[in-house]
Amino acid sequence: MSEVFEGYERQYCELSANLSRKCTSAAHLDGEQKKQKISEIKFGIDDAEALIRKMDLEARSLQPSVKGVLLAKLREYKSDLNNLKNEVKNLTSANANQFAREELLESGMKDTLMASADQRTRLLMSTEKLDQSSNRIKESRRTMLETEELGVSILQDLHQQRQSLLHANNTLHAVDDNIGKSKKILTTMSRRMSRNKWIVSTIIGVLIFAIILILVFKLKH
Repeated sequence: MSEVFEGYERQYCELSANLSRKCTSAAHLDGEQKKQKISEIKFGIDDAEALIRKMDLEARSLQPSVKGVLLAKLREYKSDLNNLKNEVKNLTSANANQFAREELLESGMKDTLMASADQRTRLLMSTEKLDQSSNRIKESRRTMLETEELGVSILQDLHQQRQSLLHANNTLHAVDDNIGKSKKILTTMSRRMSRNKWIVSTIIGVLIFAIILILVFKLKH
């Protein structure tokens, strides 16, 4: 297990528990207090997303046997964070509706709102536009995370290729050394064979000369 991953994991678990408590607390607040609490929760969610990205990068840099376990845990944390985001979305929606009602009450527009379908339609359209903007931001963040994941994967592939090239280079050096040693051995053997041939030829010549002398000596006597 990676100590770095465990450090990020502890921070995330503490932050997630704190955000859950704040969501529960915000549900019982009204007005400006609720708005401020929601703002704090959103900042906390940004920090939680940053921790998840760090855990993801750290997990993908480890050995496959460890990486699989950590990525499985990471999927649970991502699901947990999505649940927190949904809670905040519900709180924000409720707070926005309450704020709109309060403004209308203060301006004496309550009866007009109740009677005017046109105003309700415009309000719904504004809400839809806000939702669309939020979805675009989420999609941009998702694309950024996928880009980071792709970058990490490419770096890992390049590292493996570099290790393979280094191994092949070392093997070639070893082969060159063995070839050099073999050449030296063959040269030495060739020299010894040449010397042995010369010695054998000399001995044969001496023997032939001795035999000739013996035969000549016998012929004379």
